[in-house]
Amino acid sequence: MTHITNTSFPYTFFHKKIVKTEEANVSIMTNALQYGTGVFGGMRGYYNHEKGFLSVFRMKDHYKRFLQSLQIVGVSFEFNQKELEEITLELISKNKPKTDTYFRPFAYTGSLNISPNLIREEPLDFALYMIPLGDYLPTDKGVTAMVSSWRRVSDNAIPSRVKASGSYFNSAMAKKEAMQNGYDDAIFLSENGHVAEGSAMNLFIVRDGVLITPPKSDDILEGITRRTVLQLAKDIGITVEERSIDRTELYIADEAFFCGTGAQVAWISHIDKRQVGNGKRGEIAGKLQDLFFSVVRGNEKKYASWCTKVKV
Repeated sequence: MTHITNTSFPYTFFHKKIVKTEEANVSIMTNALQYGTGVFGGMRGYYNHEKGFLSVFRMKDHYKRFLQSLQIVGVSFEFNQKELEEITLELISKNKPKTDTYFRPFAYTGSLNISPNLIREEPLDFALYMIPLGDYLPTDKGVTAMVSSWRRVSDNAIPSRVKASGSYFNSAMAKKEAMQNGYDDAIFLSENGHVAEGSAMNLFIVRDGVLITPPKSDDILEGITRRTVLQLAKDIGITVEERSIDRTELYIADEAFFCGTGAQVAWISHIDKRQVGNGKRGEIAGKLQDLFFSVVRGNEKKYASWCTKVKV
């Protein structure tokens, strides 16, 4: 169900220059490898075969969040927003992708220090690589999910607004538990027992025609795709609520779906072996999924500013 390739494109940005991907290596002693002392991002580019361009979705917003994450962590970093965007465009030009593509910017502690720390005086290293990427979760059929026994890491433990590499051990534990129990993915509860998000994506439910998603204060990542879905829903007249969701609401929801850069918009058919609605793609999820894919591929003039189109 997960269509992820380990084959990267030929070139990667590493140590302040573009190099061959196989040359972009770090020492086994690297602090970020030992302790997860890094911050990353994830963007998608959608390839238009007819017109020969790559539509990079919300690049400015992704790098804004990336830099905000570093600000929260309180570390030194040598690149600004404009420079990150220019590096991305240069790498696209070098790799010339002819397929849907995933971008992974990564700021990390490249020192060989033996203790876990994030010293402001030592600027984080930066790398950016690209891989071909199809569906992370199936988008053409219903996803099955379980409420994980593991709780979502809280903002006062590892900041949930930060895409910190170390915090994804939490995600890995939930995903592992779900897959071992025969599900596609997991749903986290926060420490206070409210629904937070999926293992690595945001969550929406629908009740009585209202689209509902947990608020930013319930230990969620402030997702770019989440923000996109909220805007699209409002634009097409769907009532939206950002509020805390109880676990039992998942069991009586009319619809549910995950969303994120990786997940895109993936509807959920079953939660904890309970059928969601009629077990089929719901009306609201369907409208939003169809519109989302049209937007990200650069086919909606109204949202053209969200797409950076690069001729390849």
